[in-house]
Amino acid sequence: MKPKVSFSTLSCPDWSFQQIVEHGSAYGYDGVEIRLLQRQTDLLVHPDLQPSQLETRCRELSDAGFLIAGLASSVSFDSPDANIRADQIETGRRYLDLARTLGAGFIRVFGDVLQPTASGSVPLAQVSPDQRRTTIAQVAEGLQTLGESAESLGLDVLIETHGDYSNSGVVLETLEAVESPAVGVLWDTHHPWRFCDEKLPLTFDRLRRWVRSTHWKDSVVRPEATDRGTAQNTAAQAAHTLMTGHQHADYVLFRGGEFPAAQCMWLLKNAAFDGWFCYEWEKMWHPELEPPELALPLFPSKIHELWTLIEDRR
Repeated sequence: MKPKVSFSTLSCPDWSFQQIVEHGSAYGYDGVEIRLLQRQTDLLVHPDLQPSQLETRCRELSDAGFLIAGLASSVSFDSPDANIRADQIETGRRYLDLARTLGAGFIRVFGDVLQPTASGSVPLAQVSPDQRRTTIAQVAEGLQTLGESAESLGLDVLIETHGDYSNSGVVLETLEAVESPAVGVLWDTHHPWRFCDEKLPLTFDRLRRWVRSTHWKDSVVRPEATDRGTAQNTAAQAAHTLMTGHQHADYVLFRGGEFPAAQCMWLLKNAAFDGWFCYEWEKMWHPELEPPELALPLFPSKIHELWTLIEDRR
């Protein structure tokens, strides 16, 4: 068995659907996780994904032997407003319908922060116990409701380790309150390690029974930067608007930073993980990063090298 390798369209914010399929296939990927198309993060309104166009999209995928791993929505369940959360459920159901038509296996959703405020969120350590319990309960309820819809379609709803939900203890507490077998985890392998200082074995031990897909990236710790520039600040603001829990990291090309990728691969392979290895090169939110034509071709071979390395060590 070989690892299934995909990339997030965050890495290629200006590419068309046709370019995604063409370049992805040429670079050695098995599929793609669609977060956006041509900078439009609401996939439900993009012209190429309207009902009249879906037969053409499916034919393009079939002709190329290329898959859509999943659809990465902006759906989140952290709002204290029940009406907003109900709207998020309906959006999630529309994403599920689109995923089924395109042959995707899952949709991604967020927790995202335990105590949302007008200006973002408060540090996790300062969240009151009552607020923590309240938000976790409403996120679990949202996951359960959307999971029930996913079950009937044979799809998964995956909550990403992102924002306050980068803390695997928060994810564990939430998922233990969810009964739907369609609900799982998209383990962004970088976030708990970098933002919560978690050791990979601890994170994986807590979440392994739910992990169905993974995000991979790499970063370094640099001294405090001065002004990042207008383009970078604008992109960061856009990310925060969509995802209150978005956090900054100094990303570098995969295997060029500090992320313990070999240890991560060892954990997954020894657990017989058969989900996606998705490269999330966040060019959309970090315009200073290298272009997709440089970054994307490097990842498949590096993942296959890690896979073989672990095999050889057994």
